[in-house]
Amino acid sequence: MITSYDIIKSLVSTEKGASQQKQRQYSFRVAPAATKIDIKRAVQEIYKVKVQDVNTMHVPGKLKRVRFKAGYSSSWKKAIVSLCEGQKIGVA
Repeated sequence: MITSYDIIKSLVSTEKGASQQKQRQYSFRVAPAATKIDIKRAVQEIYKVKVQDVNTMHVPGKLKRVRFKAGYSSSWKKAIVSLCEGQKIGVA
């Protein structure tokens, strides 16, 4: 059985993400097989907030080089979660 903690991998904190928090939007790294409904339920269960909307996207791996070898970093799935009015997630 998949738990909420299996769906939500981590909170992504970037400069753009910090500016989106003012509009009650938070970015998460999520499991690749997770649907929008799964993500919404997981965020509501873990953080005890009311979710208004969920947008998802696949972030492709980037080309990385180590000396003469070229490879790619891992691809991952990102979810941007919009919270209802008056809700917020306590981020340190």
